[in-house]
Amino acid sequence: MKTVTRSTCCYCGVGCGVLIESVDGRIASVRGDPDHPANRGQLCSKGMALADTARSTTGRALAPELRRQRGEPRTEVEWPVALDAVAERFASIVEQHGPDAVAFYVSGQMLTEDYYVFNKLAKGLIGTNNIDSNSRLCMSSAVTAYKMAFGADGPPTCYDDLEHARTVLFAGSNAAWAHPVLFRRLEAAKAADPSIRWIVIDPRRTDTAAMADLHLAIEPGTDVALFNGMLHHLIWEGLVDRAFIDQHTEGFQALKAAVRTFTPAIAAELCGIAEADLIQAAEWFGASDAALSLYCMGLNQSSHGTDKNLALINLHLATRQIGKPGAGPFSLTGQPNAMGGREVGGMATMLAAHRDIGNAAEREEVARLWGIEAEALSARPGLPAVDMFDALRAGTIKAVWIVCTNPAHSLPDSACVREALEKAEFVVVQEAFTQTDTVPYADVLLPAASWGEKSGTVTNSERRISRVHAAVDAPGAAKPDWWIAVQVAQRLEQRLDHTPRAPRTPRFAFDAPEPIFDEHRRLTEGRDLDIGGLSYALLDARGPQQWPFPAGSAHGQARRYTDGRFATEDGRARFHAPDYQPPADAVNARFPFRLTSGRLRDQWHGMSRTGRSGRLFAHASEPSLDMHPGDAARRGLREGDLVRIVSRRGELVLPVHASEDMRSGTLFVPMHWNAQFMSSSGINEVSDPAADPHSSQPELKHAAVRVEAVALPWRVVAVRRGDALALQAAVQPLLGACRYAALAIEDDLLIVRAADAAAPAHWLERLYAALGLLPDDDTLEFRDTRRGLDKRARWRDNVIEGFVLAGDTTQADTLLAAVRAREPWRGSRLGAFSAHLAGKIASAPRERIVCSCMQVGATQIQAALARGASVSGLQASLGCGTVCGSCVPELRRMCEAANIAG
Repeated sequence: MKTVTRSTCCYCGVGCGVLIESVDGRIASVRGDPDHPANRGQLCSKGMALADTARSTTGRALAPELRRQRGEPRTEVEWPVALDAVAERFASIVEQHGPDAVAFYVSGQMLTEDYYVFNKLAKGLIGTNNIDSNSRLCMSSAVTAYKMAFGADGPPTCYDDLEHARTVLFAGSNAAWAHPVLFRRLEAAKAADPSIRWIVIDPRRTDTAAMADLHLAIEPGTDVALFNGMLHHLIWEGLVDRAFIDQHTEGFQALKAAVRTFTPAIAAELCGIAEADLIQAAEWFGASDAALSLYCMGLNQSSHGTDKNLALINLHLATRQIGKPGAGPFSLTGQPNAMGGREVGGMATMLAAHRDIGNAAEREEVARLWGIEAEALSARPGLPAVDMFDALRAGTIKAVWIVCTNPAHSLPDSACVREALEKAEFVVVQEAFTQTDTVPYADVLLPAASWGEKSGTVTNSERRISRVHAAVDAPGAAKPDWWIAVQVAQRLEQRLDHTPRAPRTPRFAFDAPEPIFDEHRRLTEGRDLDIGGLSYALLDARGPQQWPFPAGSAHGQARRYTDGRFATEDGRARFHAPDYQPPADAVNARFPFRLTSGRLRDQWHGMSRTGRSGRLFAHASEPSLDMHPGDAARRGLREGDLVRIVSRRGELVLPVHASEDMRSGTLFVPMHWNAQFMSSSGINEVSDPAADPHSSQPELKHAAVRVEAVALPWRVVAVRRGDALALQAAVQPLLGACRYAALAIEDDLLIVRAADAAAPAHWLERLYAALGLLPDDDTLEFRDTRRGLDKRARWRDNVIEGFVLAGDTTQADTLLAAVRAREPWRGSRLGAFSAHLAGKIASAPRERIVCSCMQVGATQIQAALARGASVSGLQASLGCGTVCGSCVPELRRMCEAANIAG
């Protein structure tokens, strides 16, 4: 039986609507919902591959697991046993050490209803504000700056502004890769009106920067200096709106005095750009009829992220680029429901509905609705993410409940996070996937329903609330996140009701998501995010809606502050005067490089979902360190050489990729790779945990490092056809034994590359066992101990289906081509290890795929460009760029490099 379910994508904060087609209870395909206002039927490469990620239950958490003694493996148990264990340990720790001895670390990927129950559980039942979200790592500086400048959280803009903007300033946002669906709208607007100007601020020449009218390739971390220099020019050239400033803002005179020393010349020198370019950016922004800024992790993930946000907001307020179509500071959210989590107060520094923990009257309001005494709500802010895990490591927090996130990979200074999880008395991990870096630390693993299997709501970057509907049942014993929290809360109520600390505790009688949403809705009434007029019935009947949406409203509010009145007590916006401070991790002779990180086009976060789709590895199949060619040449490094990247905190080994897109002195590593796919937890082995003093967001975007060549002559390439996810699970425990190892999935293939100074003891034997390449009649072996060679290949029905080359990998690409070809083997099987093999295999090694939807590679595109094809010609002849469009920016760059007009 085939059914189509309307729902929402589970990746970034664009909040794309999807139509999920399921057949006989299994997700078969996904397409964009043409009726959803966020995406109008479009999806990016990741969204297009959602069905691929849901087809297999391999690697899914299917039953609760419990570790009864430290050091022992977890064993499967029934739900009541697992729930009782969690409730008993949390209650016992609270009774012995107080409510702040436990903590919850949750996720912007949870639904609003899930978030709400966990927030109520922590703050209203246990009495601790120690509940924080991985949104702390991506959006908290934007939230803090919005509140400081405007008096309330929430972007003042909407997606329709993308078409109305006359000047678009991208600040620390590679929107072409991170928010591709919104970028399609910007591309279309600029194609329709080429006079629209784009300014991109980014140390790298990204696909977004390559399409800009002006690219400001600043030194990492110098954003405040840039914005102050731009404002200096605007003020002294009379390009600010003094009437608006006088009538609707406070603090301008202090700001004017503060930026007096940031002349364009001085600011440009600090930023490492031309003074003329800074002036050009300021004049385009200030003179524009509508200037829209789009910003993301490049501003937020910094020890001065709030200052960077405020300095950008200053430009908007000073020039009245706010409260009108096409204008405003627009923070692009990184996760699908980071906004919803903020709405319910699911962070350590806020209460429900944007209330303040330190405000007694607002605590009273929450307590009244929750049916508890106001004193039961703690007035002390909880510990934000980095501090929370520091406290876990120090032993002041005894237990942590981690939901739908992977801190062992995503938090900075990974070694300290691992130490915290090892020292914790009790770790609960609530997760849909078993293959994450955090799951091994769980004393209790609670299997959660995932995308396509649960119902509720999410809020996207433009404050638009969408319904999420379950298309299929969750596999095994997996349950919705809200249900798990409710079950533990009910058990805790019975236990904690008898303690003097909480004479009355709230009831958790929720039996479905809708009553949770209704309770959340009542808490927002009269607040800046009032959604008193919304309901499941209205959202289902009329589609996604923006807040505020008070009772009696016909529709939500698209833009905020259109009347010049802000959410402060006196209605005036606040200027702030941030001074430029360099990144916390200082560059010096010992650590001379600035290392930054960011996203790949086709992967998302820790790859627990995108890593299940082979086609999403085709664009970037292996982790790498991007380095300017001159920097590489001066160190004698060539493409693909392995190097050791060292910071003050840790190190990792990666292959070098020489890229003209990099500034000299700046390096780049993608954020996604972790210990499930390589021999370390990735970039956060070296990242800096220094946090912004206002937002507590850590400096994930900058680390001072050095780069050293590393001699790892022993190399291995292994390939095996089969259940790639099962093969990954079997091989993953071996990765950490090598100085460098990485694996990728390609259709039904697992590809492993490894290197070390010498073969780790018994490593090859374990690899052969994991890949099912044990000796039999279909397996060919070759060993030369003196030369350090060990080779093995396997056939099925005379078709090669896997191999391992250790010591000498020169034939790897040719053998891999043979595995991909699936053709009968010709001649002697001994020829598989012959130096003359290349001439016997017709299939060429697979090239890098540019278009993942149509599987079009770089070689095909280059051949078409040689014939003079433009972007439209490539689309017509090869089909690339015609499905999701995520590859179009790269196609334009390839045309530009070939001197072909796009």
